[in-house]
Amino acid sequence: MTESGSPVANGKPMIRARGLSKFYGPFSAAKEVTFTIPQGQVAAFLGPNGAGKSTTMKMLTGFLSPSEGEAFIGDHPVESERIEASRIVGYLPENGPLYNEMTPRGLLKHVGDIRGMSSAEMSRRLDFVARQCSLKEVWTKPISKLSRGFRQRVGMAQALLHDPEVLILDEPTSGLDPNQVHEVRNLILQLGKTKTILLSTHILQEVRAVCSHVVLINKGKIVFDGSTDDMGTGEREMESKFRELTN
Repeated sequence: MTESGSPVANGKPMIRARGLSKFYGPFSAAKEVTFTIPQGQVAAFLGPNGAGKSTTMKMLTGFLSPSEGEAFIGDHPVESERIEASRIVGYLPENGPLYNEMTPRGLLKHVGDIRGMSSAEMSRRLDFVARQCSLKEVWTKPISKLSRGFRQRVGMAQALLHDPEVLILDEPTSGLDPNQVHEVRNLILQLGKTKTILLSTHILQEVRAVCSHVVLINKGKIVFDGSTDDMGTGEREMESKFRELTN
């Protein structure tokens, strides 16, 4: 069920990469990346450091123009309909920039203003993300004074503020302590009941904990696209498959 109580249908493509490539001179950060994530699925975008995960996510969200290929969010081609695509996607970049002098409430209100949210919608969504991301205790504290865990929650709240259908999360548990990792994973599981989520990570335990599908990228190319169980029925099997595909 969605926040409004309506059921989520499965099957409609919500995230699509079609032949996405990004070249920097002779170097290929991503090359002919193609995959589809259907509605209602939580998928892992897996790969070693430097494999092309962040580059691909930036192309999917319109933060980076592809050298070749197309990205789609829902029915919207990101390059030609970026505003329309941005209305239905929430993006949490790795180490996303935050305004340190602002409070979580002030930052999120600023984001809501930029998105043109009405006062009533803003009030409702601010209350929702404050509760969902457990920000009430730091709601009026300067972001510069917040721990890494709370800063990550602020970034997640920003991605969720406009109630998007799609979430693209780049290393959401990077640098967090075990308690914070547990909280973020629980939040992703909760969100996965109503959202389509693409989660970038290189942590296999995280994949098994929250994802039903895996897209594996290595050296800018997709080398696996299948169910989590197809990667292995346990963490040891997944690790063996990961090494086999990325060596």
